[in-house]
Amino acid sequence: MSCALTDGFGRRITYLRLSVTDRCDLRCVYCMSEDMTFVPRRDLLSLEELDRLAAAFVARGVTKIRITGGEPLVRKGIMTLFGSLSRHLADGRLQELTLTTNGTLLATHAEALAASGVRRVNVSLDTLDPSRFRTITRRGTLGVVMDGLRAAREAGLRVKLNTVALKGITETEIHDLIAFAHGNDMDLTLIETMPLGDVGADRTDQYLPLTTLRRIIESRWTLADTAERSGGPARYARIRETGGRIGFITPMSHSFCESCNRVRVSATGTLYTCLGREDRTDLRAALRGSEADEALHAAIDGAIRTKPRGHDFRIERGRPALARHMSALGG
Repeated sequence: MSCALTDGFGRRITYLRLSVTDRCDLRCVYCMSEDMTFVPRRDLLSLEELDRLAAAFVARGVTKIRITGGEPLVRKGIMTLFGSLSRHLADGRLQELTLTTNGTLLATHAEALAASGVRRVNVSLDTLDPSRFRTITRRGTLGVVMDGLRAAREAGLRVKLNTVALKGITETEIHDLIAFAHGNDMDLTLIETMPLGDVGADRTDQYLPLTTLRRIIESRWTLADTAERSGGPARYARIRETGGRIGFITPMSHSFCESCNRVRVSATGTLYTCLGREDRTDLRAALRGSEADEALHAAIDGAIRTKPRGHDFRIERGRPALARHMSALGG
């Protein structure tokens, strides 16, 4: 199979976000509840199945793969998957292999990631205050993540920091986050919190529109919007005073669905063509039903044809828009 994946609205699908686990060693307040029930390990795709699945998407024109979780680096043996996927970089069919991580295990794996052809990583970092970091993550240690950031840069990896905008927190830290990121040659992307899963808190108490945060940024910094894109939903600006780049991901205040080029596959082999919808397609049965890939490609084609025009996220007091937690697909 070599025909490209194009949905019913003419959008070419070139970006796969592949989750390898729903587990995480943190419990961030906007992502998970403190007491989570995870998918039984027996229900997860094996690393070999994940590799085969990724290869099927590459054969159909996917040029970027992001490994996600949960926290992908907690998956046992994960570096063998990165090593195997690197063959698609070597033959030129895959342009980028990357991952999103909370950074807690980055110091251990940074050099191996670079050796596998990873050139850029996204690291979640919502605060520079150790006490606040502990509160947001419910168990994390900021210094461990800082060690991971140093290791990534020493290994030659480009780093982009992802910060979820949280009311009452990000407004007070945004200037320091910008100075830290750009002072260490890292991009910073701001993300509006999304109403996925019961996290034991009311999302209306967390939600900070990026339109509001941008006004705060512009009280100190000079922003110039750019046409730069990184393959995802972020819209970028450059800060004149630092020369650095800042991204804005606005699923709540401004939909970016018109240019969506992404699909997501969970660690159990479930394909979601939209983060904000529950429509799903089982790819695990097709993977395990035959050593050939015809049924797998047919299942992928059927899902892509029905990819919706866009999500319909709404923040409503007291309940999430979807029962699925962010950790199931990595956002």
